[in-house]
Formats: sequence, structure tokens, C-alpha cells
Amino acid sequence: MGTRRLSGLQKDVLRLYRDCLRAIKTKPEETQHRFRAFARQEFEKNIVSVKRTDVRAIEYMLRVGRRRMEQYMSPNVRDISFI
Repeated sequence: MGTRRLSGLQKDVLRLYRDCLRAIKTKPEETQHRFRAFARQEFEKNIVSVKRTDVRAIEYMLRVGRRRMEQYMSPNVRDISFI
């Protein structure tokens, strides 16, 4: 049996997650774990709140996610706090 092929949208979501993890490596080492936990929490939160077939919602979340990643990965942002 072969592996299941991913749709283009699924690949985009995984690419965003990988990009987030790579960008986190540019943050101070002592705060990287908080950024990683935040990214993971955001992706997990959206896994349960958006249906796999809701393409519009997923595309919207991807746009929001990219914008947020750009904001948080600014050199001026050195730490993150979340509840």
C-alpha cells in the first residue's frame, strides 16, 4: 500500500506549519519553546474548529496564519505570552 496523497490545501497548511517552526529558530533560544507551543496550540485549535471540506475557511485561516507569522517573526518581537 502506498501513502495517501495530500491535496494542495493540505500541503499549504503543512508548509505554513514548517515555515513557523523554521522561523521560530530565529528567536532567542530561551523563548523558542513558548513560540513553538503557541504555534502548536493555534494549529490544534483550528483543526477542531474548521471542517476539512470547508475550503474557504481553510484558505482564510492560511492567509491569517501567514500574516500572524510575519508579525510574530519580526525582529522586534522577542517573546510571546499566551493563555
